[in-house]
Amino acid sequence: MIGRLNHVGVATPSIDESVKMYRDILGATHIGEKFALPEQGVHVCFVDVDNSQIELIEPYDENSPINGFLKTNPSGGQHHVCYEVDDIHVARDEMIAKGVRVLGEPRIGAHGTLIIFLHPKDMGGVLTELMERPEAAH
Repeated sequence: MIGRLNHVGVATPSIDESVKMYRDILGATHIGEKFALPEQGVHVCFVDVDNSQIELIEPYDENSPINGFLKTNPSGGQHHVCYEVDDIHVARDEMIAKGVRVLGEPRIGAHGTLIIFLHPKDMGGVLTELMERPEAAH
């Protein structure tokens, strides 16, 4: 079921400062524009790397779910990993059947395709996002 690693989500108190690090220190040359996802409570920016992406995630406002993470990790850090799947509903049902807690219902994510999150306590301590492949979207 698990497909290719699509991205690693990195929470940050400032996307602008994180972009400087990826550009000036790591030499990233393909950095997208910052955009808002108010329904998810975040601002997002993608940094393209050869085989995947880094998703920079910044709180949208004081109600952002990322704020809790940043309270524990004030400088930011790895928030989640995201894998592609062919069908998000089939993947959700398989996870539930295997006893994995799915956090919420499928919803549109930053790539414009359906996503779900899997509880980190059921995934070896890693918040895991499953994302329907764009070409597989129904």
